[in-house]
Amino acid sequence: MVEQILQFAQYPFQVGQKIHLVDGPRKGDWEVISVDEKKVGLRCPVTGFEANWTKFCYFVEEKSMNWPEQDQESR
Repeated sequence: MVEQILQFAQYPFQVGQKIHLVDGPRKGDWEVISVDEKKVGLRCPVTGFEANWTKFCYFVEEKSMNWPEQDQESR
């Protein structure tokens, strides 16, 4: 039977990209600082906090916006 299926793919991060996570515990502005097969390294441009997480993002859209946002919560 044919069904409507939602398909997702991991985003192919590249070092140097500036990203904004819309929601979730990691929401906010980040810069990609490292990428390998399983993990992505991110740095907060406001606080300098760095994290290395298992890949978790899926591409939603690309748009022009202020980065980093000035009213971002501290990490």
